[in-house]
Amino acid sequence: VQLQASGGGLVEAGGSLRLSCVASGMSFRGRAMAWYRQAPGKQRELVARIGSGYVTNYSDSVKGRFTISRDNASKTVVLQMNSLKPEDTAIYYCNTQYNWEDLWGQGTQVTVSS
Repeated sequence: VQLQASGGGLVEAGGSLRLSCVASGMSFRGRAMAWYRQAPGKQRELVARIGSGYVTNYSDSVKGRFTISRDNASKTVVLQMNSLKPEDTAIYYCNTQYNWEDLWGQGTQVTVSS
């Protein structure tokens, strides 16, 4: 059972990045998925969430710039990040609930230069 995230990197302000997270060892179709991030010295925060019925929620800080989507056939959740800002710099984590506990991916670094 694991979540494997990829797609982070270094980008200039105003640029775009696409994060992907592949789930394995679990059913995916009925499972809500989310992306969190943690910047240095700050608490981990929810960025975006997508439910099994494709309903989405976003933090106010990314609304209108980020889009979360899912593909049940490939067990993948994607975070498309546009108009990136330096304050988006953080480690991004894929998340779901498994056996009533948080399951986290390994994290992928996103760095936005000004």
